[in-house]
Amino acid sequence: MQVAAQVREIRKARHLSQRQLASRMQVPRTYISKIENGKAIPTLGSLERLADALEVDVCQLVRDARSRRDEAVAAILADPFLAEIAALLPQLDSLHRTLFYGSVRDLSMGKRRTA
Repeated sequence: MQVAAQVREIRKARHLSQRQLASRMQVPRTYISKIENGKAIPTLGSLERLADALEVDVCQLVRDARSRRDEAVAAILADPFLAEIAALLPQLDSLHRTLFYGSVRDLSMGKRRTA
């Protein structure tokens, strides 16, 4: 579990300082610092208070890399165009898939391919 990284990421996304978060939890600022640096492991009660202070569900604090990746994939596939492309990719042979990836990479970097 990457609780430390999640707490830091969510706190920063909410534009909160460690001091502000500590105030919301009624704990010393150093406790927040220790959590974010992996030097303190919050208890279940502290996780609940952290979640309340950050206005998130406790599950968001204890997500692992797989669940974050699954959420990212779901967000990408929510776009109908990208979902259609993703459904077609398995039908390409390896050469055409490689050419397709190269073209997309070049387009994303502002390059143009010439025939």
